[in-house]
Amino acid sequence: MSRWLALVMLMALMASAPATADEIRPALLDIKEQNTGLFIVTWKVPTRGDRVLAITPQLPGSLELLGTPTYEELPGALIQTSTYRNAESSLTGQTVVIEGLSALQTDVLLLVQLRDGSQHSAILRPASPEFTIPVQASKLKVAADYWRMGTVHILEGVDHLLFVLALLLIVSGIGPLVKAVTSFTVAHSITLALATLGLVHLPPAPTEAIIALSILFLASEIVHKRNGVVGITERYPWVIAFIFGLFHGLGFAGALSEIGVPEHEVPLALLTFNLGVETGQLLFVAVVLAIIALLKKLPVSLPAGSWRLLPYAIGSVAAYWTIERVLSFVPLPA
Repeated sequence: MSRWLALVMLMALMASAPATADEIRPALLDIKEQNTGLFIVTWKVPTRGDRVLAITPQLPGSLELLGTPTYEELPGALIQTSTYRNAESSLTGQTVVIEGLSALQTDVLLLVQLRDGSQHSAILRPASPEFTIPVQASKLKVAADYWRMGTVHILEGVDHLLFVLALLLIVSGIGPLVKAVTSFTVAHSITLALATLGLVHLPPAPTEAIIALSILFLASEIVHKRNGVVGITERYPWVIAFIFGLFHGLGFAGALSEIGVPEHEVPLALLTFNLGVETGQLLFVAVVLAIIALLKKLPVSLPAGSWRLLPYAIGSVAAYWTIERVLSFVPLPA
């Protein structure tokens, strides 16, 4: 059976995912001690249109609100900033609960930063919506949480997966494919680290537009290959994967910045988030190859020319993303 049928079926599965890429938008609760007993609490909750997600943080009972909270509306989020005074000597041993979380399919990143320099972080989920602040932070839990976030991000990032899928359709042979995927991994790992550490910065909108354009470029390269034209990607797949991988890394960094990184665990969080990204990427590649191998054994054939369906579908989605993202930072003339 032609591998094109397998990939068409895979596209149908992917079409059920949201069409907008980088949909990893957990809520963020940042509890930061400014002076002894005085806390600044930032609550960033996702919005969908005009609707704010129905989740509310229940803070430790010893925190007393001072003054009136301030609000800031951002695209896709509402930020509430409040000041609290702690009536007790410490927050350790007290519990934070996110009310309403058990009814929603989202996560909440909790960051607690105390005056003595200790930090605690946790990802609260529908099945575990509360966290008791320990005396000492667990590095193992930070590593596990950020690994999971990285894995979920790549598996929900449809644009990144489409790029990898397009590479699979262009590159022939296990050796060249391993080199191309490795090159993509090295490139996005570099820019993810540099951007997270503040050494490189590119505005999110142009970055996302370039990512969409990279997918559109590979879709055209698939068509060239099927028409007997050897394109630059088929000649030098690892070079193309590396160049565009740099921009995909900036996209990953943008997602990581929205999640937030514990200040005293930046290397650990960065490493495990990146390992999570690679885990998700390898899972995707393994599933695609397994589906192709399985369906090739079935006695089914496709009509001539049906191979065009997948690259044209990829190209159409990528073209839409490119136009949409460019218009987000280059407004039309009045």
